[in-house]
This record gives sequence, C-alpha cells and structure tokens, in this order.
Amino acid sequence: MSEVNTAFDTEETRALVQKFVTANANIREQIGGTIIGQHHIVDNLLITLYVGGHCLITGMPGTAKTLLVHTLASALGLTFKRIQFTPDLMPTDITGTDMVEEDQSTGKREWRFIPGPVFTNVLLADEINRTPPKTQAALLEAMQEKTVTVRGQIHRLDKPFLVLATQNPIELEGTYPLPEAQLDRFLFNVILDYLTPEEEVAVLDRFTKRVDMPEVTPCTNAEEITQFQWLVRQVPISDSVTRYAVDVVRATRPSDPLATDIIKKYINFGSSIRASMNLVVAAKARALMEGRYHVTAEDVKHLAKPILRHRVLPNYYAESDGVTVDDILDSMLNDLAAPAAAA
Repeated sequence: MSEVNTAFDTEETRALVQKFVTANANIREQIGGTIIGQHHIVDNLLITLYVGGHCLITGMPGTAKTLLVHTLASALGLTFKRIQFTPDLMPTDITGTDMVEEDQSTGKREWRFIPGPVFTNVLLADEINRTPPKTQAALLEAMQEKTVTVRGQIHRLDKPFLVLATQNPIELEGTYPLPEAQLDRFLFNVILDYLTPEEEVAVLDRFTKRVDMPEVTPCTNAEEITQFQWLVRQVPISDSVTRYAVDVVRATRPSDPLATDIIKKYINFGSSIRASMNLVVAAKARALMEGRYHVTAEDVKHLAKPILRHRVLPNYYAESDGVTVDDILDSMLNDLAAPAAAA
C-alpha cells in the first residue's frame, strides 16, 4: 500500500484524480443521453481514450456503431473527422498530399501540403474493412508513430489522437480482412452485439418521437485528456499481477510451455509483447475508472478477450469444429491460474 500512497501523494495528483473521476462520470452521462445500453462497449472506448490507444468496433450494420463514436467525440470536446471507407478510396484521401501551387504575384511554383482527415483528435474510420489493404495500410504510421510521411516530409498529429474504426463481420459481402499488422495496432477489438428487448423498446421510445438528436455537451478537452493519460500510467501494479498479464499473453502461443491443450489444438499463432503492454496499461485505466489505485488480476482477466481476440490466429481445425476465438480464450483463461493474493 505504500507504493499506492507514494504514487498519489502529491496535492496536484489528488486534484487530477478528482478531475478524472468527475470528467469520466460526465462523459458517461452525456453518452447515455444518446446511446442506450452497450455499457461494456462504452467502458472499453473510454479505456482506449485514457491509454492513448485505438479501438476496432465489430458489429452488424444498424447497431449504432457510427452514432456511438460520434457521440463520444462530441462529449470529449475534441476535433472529430469521419472517413467512409469504400473500395475506391485512395491512401492520399486519408493522409493528405502535396500539391503544386503557383504564386500569382511572382509566378513561382512551390509544394504545399494539404492535410487529410487523419489530422484530427478522433478519427472515425467507418467500415474500415470495405476498402482494400493498400488503403487500410495508410493508417499504420499514424496509429503507431502519430505521424504522417508524405514525400519524405514528416507531419506530426495533434495529441491526443485515437482511431475508432468500425467494421462489418467479414462474412458480409464486399469486405476485405484487415492485415495482421494493422489489427495489432488496435488496443481492443470489441463486439457490438444486439440490444436486449427492453433496450430496443427504449430506443424506439427515444428516437421515434423526435426528429433531432439529443444535444451532447463537451465534458473535457485535449489538454485534460493528455493529463489523464499520464495519470493512468501512474497506477501501481504488483509484480504478481504483471506476471499474470505476461502469462495470459504467453499462453496464447502454441509453442509456449504455458499453452493449454485448446491453444495447442486450435491456434496457429499467438500474441506478441504488444498485447502484454496493452493488457497492463488498460488494466490500470480500468482500475482507476473503478476508483481503485491498484491493479488486480480481475482487471487483467476482464480485459483479456477484447485485447487478444484479434491477435491470435485460429487454424483450420477451429473452423471445422465450429470453435470461435472467444471460446478458445474463455477456456484458456479458465485453465490459467491467477495470483490468489492479488485477485
């Protein structure tokens, strides 16, 4: 507990914690005014924000994926842009391009960079898997290095920067599977499922009686969010919980001694160390969102599936036996022992 007290012992940090708690509650309230249900999805989007990651949202058309992202961006008070991914979209339509302009007074020509929609705080990559891999890859540098390189010139993106990408299930017509390198850039792959009957009735009651959408009030700004991202990383985590996070990721690799029987049978390739890093920092964010100043094994276990489901590659036997990635991960997590003292 001394580690916790040391990490949050200054007056400035305690004030920042209180600001975090207030802003988090207000953001949830604003989102709840438009979005009904999907609370775990909202939690994961907020964790994505607080750790400075990116989130892939998978769901059928008509499940309010786009509305959810737009509402979140409005509640954050950040700049927001949307790209509708289509088969004819080009990489420069995302990053921007250099154009030759002529000075009318001197007749001199020079290059001028025209920024693309990626230059924003929150980028909605709508239906990202409806464009070919060449165009999908235009986001790789921006998502990892927070920069865009055009004609050898590096252009830096504003902070914070997060990509919230929506995709339709790959079984639908006109979709292109995302490359593994791009999938690994996403902190989460969350599944936006159908609402319960009661929630669907509430949606009809809210949105069939009015034409305009509920107004969303910004609750924070870019400077505060950058401070929150620093704060999250100060949350202490014990050695035993850190080792548990490492074990969870290593257990997804069929060749690792920790791999369970179901992993060895159904998985071709497991997760990289980036998954371990994401698992730890996301667990810190979840702990702070729940009012705790330390990470538990339950935080790690709770976030394992959305962090790992797009980072493991099932084999032919999984498909032929009708076993899903989530089924495999559930079995693995149940078989892998968590540290009792820290759970």
